[in-house]
Amino acid sequence: MAPRLLTLAQWTGPDSWRSTLPHSCASHVFVWITRGQGRCLLAGRRQGLGVHTALAIPAGSLFALHPTGPLFGLTCLLPASGPSLLPDEPQLLRIADQKMQNELTALLEAMQREQNEMRPFMPDALTAQGELLTVWLRRALVAEGEEEVITAGQRLVDAYCALVERDHNLGLPMQDYARRLGVTPTHLTRVCKAKCGMTALEILNGRVLYAARDMLERTPLPAKHIAARLGFNSAAYFSRFIQNHTGRPPRALRTAA
Repeated sequence: MAPRLLTLAQWTGPDSWRSTLPHSCASHVFVWITRGQGRCLLAGRRQGLGVHTALAIPAGSLFALHPTGPLFGLTCLLPASGPSLLPDEPQLLRIADQKMQNELTALLEAMQREQNEMRPFMPDALTAQGELLTVWLRRALVAEGEEEVITAGQRLVDAYCALVERDHNLGLPMQDYARRLGVTPTHLTRVCKAKCGMTALEILNGRVLYAARDMLERTPLPAKHIAARLGFNSAAYFSRFIQNHTGRPPRALRTAA
């Protein structure tokens, strides 16, 4: 499978929940913002988005995008099993250097042309260009300089988000996550709110809601089977969860999609 280049609008789709709810991708994701602004959740960190912002999101990392208006850019999806490697942790880079901006623009435009022209050996060419993109990323990380000092609070939120991403389908209450991390639910909630602008419960519910809506809209699975896959004790409780967070029952969401 070769890398794929999409506009930001194509990647996020017309439904805002697909970008604003915490979730992850099976592919590595590289995003280049060319216009607009907003905020994002990367693992356990809330950060601002603006022009000339690059996001590198490894496969399986929790993230969400919250534009404050129209957000434009390009997204490159890199197969997690391919030769193109991203850093182990999500990264946000603000690229002020004009030369670095031009180099990245040239790489992405070359990938776009390759996709559009559909020439022989296109997957091979896109794979090679994907590797060049990750070389650009590594150089940008080196140019950024010193790594930030990570506080104990930030480490806690990062660990919580990683657990949520791994275990959100087990039906565990937020209190269980706090216990596994060795803190009280109150402390976890307070630190999550301070570091990423969402409470611990909002992060967990958001991840579960994304998984539920994705399966409702993209699979023919009955709602009771989706409920079981996400650790709900009953289909009725699952329906109430969906109704409470979207204002519509599961059947209505599926029909609308």
